[in-house]
Amino acid sequence: MNILKSYIREGEHQTQDFKFRVDDAKKIARTLAAFANTDGGRLLIGVKDNGKVVGVNPEEEFHVIQGAAAMYCKPELEVKTQIMQDDHKLVLEVSVDEVENKPIKALDENGVWKTYVRREDHTLLANKILIGVWKKMRTKTSTPQIFDEDEQLILNTIEEAKEITLSKLYRATKLRKAFVDKLLILFITWGVVEMNITPGGTYFSVRERV
Repeated sequence: MNILKSYIREGEHQTQDFKFRVDDAKKIARTLAAFANTDGGRLLIGVKDNGKVVGVNPEEEFHVIQGAAAMYCKPELEVKTQIMQDDHKLVLEVSVDEVENKPIKALDENGVWKTYVRREDHTLLANKILIGVWKKMRTKTSTPQIFDEDEQLILNTIEEAKEITLSKLYRATKLRKAFVDKLLILFITWGVVEMNITPGGTYFSVRERV
């Protein structure tokens, strides 16, 4: 089976995105950075959103991709490319590996360096909690056997709500925001709380105890 056709059959998802062509190097840098901050991924340039192969000039697209990865990703991102073919049409495959030291940042529309992640077929902004979790993961701490009163209050509030946004958690616990942030980061690092980033918002829930 043609490998390009098998990729296209998968559709767009967390580790795959189709691009008709690359017009905006800054915008594509955000997708590349999001892949690197999540599970890695591939861009198929010369493919419409509906999976129709339209083809591109790979050399032209390659230069834009290289520029995006070098100038609009921080630190500079390494990408791998290869040319694929469907009949007489050429498609540029751009692959990005997940990086160990997150985050890779990319420029937003206003020229501000921001952090992006990939969720399903969406490129989304990462929040301060996830960025804090990445930092904390570099120096792992062991999960305590018991939680103090404030820690238990946060956990109980999340558990009662089933899932809750950060702003609602602040209001419900009446604790200092920085303190809640710090504990949430620890809970996620310890595997006690889950964070679900979606296009409609970010939600926290307590992991089921095994």
